[in-house]
Amino acid sequence: MEFIITPFIIIAILVIAIIIKNVIIVPQANAYVIERLGAYNTTWETGIHVKIPIIDRVAKRVSLKEAVVDFPPQPVITKDNVTMSIDTVVFYRIIDPKLYTYGVERPMMAIENLTATTLRNIIGDMELDSTLTSRDTINSQITTVLDEATDAWGIKINRVELKNIMPPKEIQDSMEKQMRAEREKRESILRAEGERQSAILQAEGEKEAAILRAEAKKIEMVREAEGHAESIRLHKEAEAEGVLRLQKAEAQAIVLLKQSGLDNDQIVRLRSFDALKVAADGQATKVIIPSDIQNITGLIAGVKESAK
Repeated sequence: MEFIITPFIIIAILVIAIIIKNVIIVPQANAYVIERLGAYNTTWETGIHVKIPIIDRVAKRVSLKEAVVDFPPQPVITKDNVTMSIDTVVFYRIIDPKLYTYGVERPMMAIENLTATTLRNIIGDMELDSTLTSRDTINSQITTVLDEATDAWGIKINRVELKNIMPPKEIQDSMEKQMRAEREKRESILRAEGERQSAILQAEGEKEAAILRAEAKKIEMVREAEGHAESIRLHKEAEAEGVLRLQKAEAQAIVLLKQSGLDNDQIVRLRSFDALKVAADGQATKVIIPSDIQNITGLIAGVKESAK
């Protein structure tokens, strides 16, 4: 059986091809701007769509993801008449595909020119030192101005960053010398502070050593004094003990004399003879001998006989 291509089949194939060609799938985070007969018709979001052949057309495919654009350095002049170059980075996102498509011709060029103009206005009111130390302030001001201006273009400016701030070479050399001088100054201050602290610590160490030596000397003197006092005390105790023993011996001698039958007068005479003996052993140049020395001698002989 032969396959016969009829006009109906040809028409059916053409219709299917046209339908397939005009079925459009919009990817995630994208939007298509659709024109009908040359005028804006609608905006397709993520999903499957069918456009009418010949009548409808995709005017612009727009990405809704955040994008970044790096603009070349722009010459700016500070308030103190210093010319420098600053390049910026802009982070943006398209929030209205229709306004982005029809709002302005070449939107990125428009944003670049607006960024350069805004940057010159802001830097023109600041001095060089403030410009170098106020990046966050400048970023915030540029972001605010650009975001307000680009609302009519369907663009949201998320943030603007100053990538590089490049002063003239002579300014850079001067700044480098200043930073070097500051580092040397800090180094000198730290060195002087270290030497001062070292001297203080050394002085404190010497002071502590002197105190310790004085304390040691004081302890030594106290111990010597205590030893001397102890020696005197022991000597006194020895003398007192000797006197006590002597007194005991004399008391015992008197008791013995009484036991030998002597009366008190005889004992007194005998003690006088002992005193005479002591005086004779001393350094006296004159010795007084009692008149009754013979009686005393006899008394002593009697005592000896009694003792036998």
